This record gives sequence, C-alpha cells and structure tokens, in this order.
Amino acid sequence: MEGLFLPLLLMLVLAVPLIMGTRKQKKMVAQQQELQNSLTPGDRVMTTSGLYATVADTSDESTIDLEIADGVVTTWLRQAIRERIDPMPDEDADDSSEKTAESADESAVEVSATSTTDNNGSTAQVAEPLEHKK
Repeated sequence: MEGLFLPLLLMLVLAVPLIMGTRKQKKMVAQQQELQNSLTPGDRVMTTSGLYATVADTSDESTIDLEIADGVVTTWLRQAIRERIDPMPDEDADDSSEKTAESADESAVEVSATSTTDNNGSTAQVAEPLEHKK
C-alpha cells in the first residue's frame, strides 16, 4: 500500500492543474462565443490585430462587417473580434483634456519653447533644439 501512495500522489499533483486549466479554457471559449453572438450594429469593438471599429452588419453567421472609418466597411471573420469597447463618457474625456492642458502648461514653464501658428489658427509649442556637444 505504501508503494502505491507516492505514484498516486504524483499523478494527482500533475492531474489537478491540467483539469483546472481545461476548465478555465472552456470558460474563456464560452465567453468569447457569447460575445461574438451578442454583437449588434453600432457596437464598438477591437479585433485581435488591434483594430478599433464599429459593427456595421451582423447578418452572416461566420463573418461580420466592420466600419473602420466613415464610409469604409470591411468584412471580417467573427473569431477576429477580441472584445467589445465601451465608449468613454464625455465627462471623462473633458477631465483628461484638462489634465493634459495642465501638464502641458507645467512643461512649458520648465522648457524654453517658442509658439508657432498653423493654417487653422491653432497654436503649438515647439521646444528649442538640443545642443550636441562634440
């Protein structure tokens, strides 16, 4: 009986992580399948290649049409959809732009910069060129 204990314990130690990994993988596959079947036109998604797009048509079972720019619609396999992207609320966008403006003002104080104006009338800060020591 003592001679069988060590091999059984070894098999148990190897089998438990294998079983747990299989369960986790099945859950992930089920979640991905549910995501791909629940997509509706107008949803923002990200593909496995990192492309952000809006779902345009979901009528086919194996493919999905994505609008990647205004008027540009491409056809993809449903399996290429990695995740649904929640659109950011406008309040968060306003907060982040204010933070960016504040950090830009702080950096403008630290670095000597010149202002330039482009054709649209917007002003950009351009840093002085670095001097390289020879």
